[in-house]
Amino acid sequence: MIFRKSLEDEINALVAISMAAFHTDVLVGGDENEGPPGYDSPEWHKQMLQEGHVYSYLSEDDRIIGGAILFEGDNDLYIGRIFIDPQFLRCGYGMKLMEEIEKTFSNIGLIKLDTPVWNTRTNQFYKKCGYTEIAKDSEDVHYEKHI
Repeated sequence: MIFRKSLEDEINALVAISMAAFHTDVLVGGDENEGPPGYDSPEWHKQMLQEGHVYSYLSEDDRIIGGAILFEGDNDLYIGRIFIDPQFLRCGYGMKLMEEIEKTFSNIGLIKLDTPVWNTRTNQFYKKCGYTEIAKDSEDVHYEKHI
């Protein structure tokens, strides 16, 4: 698997995968055809690309199967979102993507993220990846992991 900063010509594929992935949230309590801000916007993804936040996750045959929006701070990394093509859900690619993120940013030491309270799938997933719940409000569960 290949994990790297995205290229401009990959944006449309990433947006399509992002939309498909977040539309599956309806299966775990989400509203139909909704996702996080900009999840379905090529313009938003292009802006994130220009700022250096968009990463592609490719199979061995260079097919984009997922992506991530990451924000690197001085002492931590914030995972804005990850997404995997729904045809590859529950195949271990999400775990492998998280491992690649942790390996790539191992010098950071602390990774933070949050996910909606209602999303049982992602809450279970992040706990399985070793993330610790540090806070919870009416909308989100906040996690972190020291690496």
